[in-house]
Amino acid sequence: MNKPLPDGVVGLYETHLPVADLQRSIVFYRDKIELTLASEFPDRGIAFFWVGGKDTGMLGLWGTGSGPLRMRLHFAFRCTKETALNACNTVKTAGIAPLGFNAEPACEPVVIGWMPALSVYFRDPDQHSIERLHVLDDTPGHGFGIRPYSEWTRCKPARA
Repeated sequence: MNKPLPDGVVGLYETHLPVADLQRSIVFYRDKIELTLASEFPDRGIAFFWVGGKDTGMLGLWGTGSGPLRMRLHFAFRCTKETALNACNTVKTAGIAPLGFNAEPACEPVVIGWMPALSVYFRDPDQHSIERLHVLDDTPGHGFGIRPYSEWTRCKPARA
């Protein structure tokens, strides 16, 4: 059962990542992921991108020393089913290695059975884990684990 969001909250708006090379990361998120650069503050070592528009979401990149910690993080872009199904080809075309749940090379999305959700993972230049995710309308398969989408479609009746 989904727990309702607190009064007035409609979703996650912003995510912030520390990056080793701000310009390299701007090029990655602008040119390979195709986010829109909202604003850059070179004197502060910070850049912001719109994720789906200024009313939808924002990604902040903090150059080394401008953020509170130097750590690797994970976040997921919510996307359509078609986008998730094509994500391996899309990221590979951009020169990025598509990955499975355990960082193994991937040629198709995995399904996280308990949700269920389609997922493709990849890394940015600072090795942050990024995911393209689509929550499926299917019934969850708690015993399915995390396996390729082709297996999910083959064993629909035996997932529970």
